[in-house]
Amino acid sequence: MIAHSIRPVTFVLILIFAALACNLPGGSTAEPSAPPIDATKLVLEIQATNNAPAPAQLIDATKVALEIQATNNAPAPAQIIDTTKVALEVQATNSTILLTQQAAQSQPTLAPPATSAPDIPTPDLQARIQKAKILVYEDTPDIGMWISDALNGMGLKYIHVGDALGTFMENLNSPVQWDLIIVGAESKSKVQGEFWDVISEKVIRDKTALIAEIWYLDTKGEGRIKSVTSNCGIEFQRDWPLAESIYWLDSNHPIFSDPNSAIPLINYSRYWDFQAGDLIRLSPGSNATLLAGIFQKQKSDYGVMATCFDGRVVFQTFSNHDFHHDDIIRLWQNYITYTLKNRFAAVP
Repeated sequence: MIAHSIRPVTFVLILIFAALACNLPGGSTAEPSAPPIDATKLVLEIQATNNAPAPAQLIDATKVALEIQATNNAPAPAQIIDTTKVALEVQATNSTILLTQQAAQSQPTLAPPATSAPDIPTPDLQARIQKAKILVYEDTPDIGMWISDALNGMGLKYIHVGDALGTFMENLNSPVQWDLIIVGAESKSKVQGEFWDVISEKVIRDKTALIAEIWYLDTKGEGRIKSVTSNCGIEFQRDWPLAESIYWLDSNHPIFSDPNSAIPLINYSRYWDFQAGDLIRLSPGSNATLLAGIFQKQKSDYGVMATCFDGRVVFQTFSNHDFHHDDIIRLWQNYITYTLKNRFAAVP
């Protein structure tokens, strides 16, 4: 930076000494007079210095003008330089430097591009989920109400009828517009017959959400439950006597990440030593999606979890208690969130 500030003055001094040398006694009269100082070249040299890439040091225009004036007063017949003009040009150059530096300092800092936000329910949607009307049938009072644990962990209110089939039907036929119906028929009871007639009507006509944990499609799959499963787009494939590892077929599906990160149920702890559940497959022309199964590469059969009706319905054909409590709780909280979000999307 010091070198840049000295160069213009040094250049002027060289010119001065050159002019003086040409006027020393003893010079030949035949030799031409000292060349005049080129003011334009001087200004360009100053501008080149000021435009150097390093942080520029401003040139003292007054000092340069005085040095030029001293040169003009030399006895040699040098060309007179217009000091006022050079001073103005130097001042203009310095002004340009200042403006450039100020502009560089005032440039806004660009923020990095925003990353996509996570899938978080809007306040209005979250409020609707908290006020959702939920009806729960759950028949595992002796081995643990894991569906209730999932709901309680979300802070949701619900009507729980336990395994009382009569009370369940009364609530299904009540004037209440249920947002979500949960059928947790794990403990070898069968929600069958007319129950599925009523549930089917609510799912199709009222766009009610449904989560069903069932194990008996091998015996009742062709019964009245078919009014729901056939419209869902799934069908019974074969019985599943003992629990095995379960794999996600689409790990990017929101049902495995919202609001919890649900891990595949690789680790099982068998509670049921018979009738663990059923394997299902997609029916021809189905719009359903198999979400989990016992073979990771089988996307249309050997399934144990499916969603349909635009995400308002989830069927689970394995038993909760054959797997670890915390893994099941996270998964069921995702079921509940997913089906209710799609219920409220269908019913603004």
